[in-house]
Amino acid sequence: MRAYLVRTALWMGVYCAIHLLVIFGWFDAIIGTPMAWLLALAVAVPIAAQLRASLLWIKAADEYQRAQAIRSVVIACGLLLMLCSIWGFGESYAAAPHVPAWLVVPLFWLVWALVSCTLRLRG
Repeated sequence: MRAYLVRTALWMGVYCAIHLLVIFGWFDAIIGTPMAWLLALAVAVPIAAQLRASLLWIKAADEYQRAQAIRSVVIACGLLLMLCSIWGFGESYAAAPHVPAWLVVPLFWLVWALVSCTLRLRG
């Protein structure tokens, strides 16, 4: 668990640092240009690394913890797919405001946290 927490802190720190640099204007010169795709890729790398950290934690967990972790991820993915589909169709059919696709990452972790807590409370 310690290795997971260190990896998570490291990679989410990188993720947040990149966003802070964007917020403070460090990349203003490339925003809207083809070079901005490198920035988009740079932000995706910590997300992939966090996924790897999660998979390594699941691999190292005992059988019960592994089953619970996989169950919570599957349920969270299903709920996230449902929420994104509802909102996407709401944008298409009901004039709902557009929501940027990058919000799916923090939304996934929020849904996962709620699902994990619910599963633990239910036993």
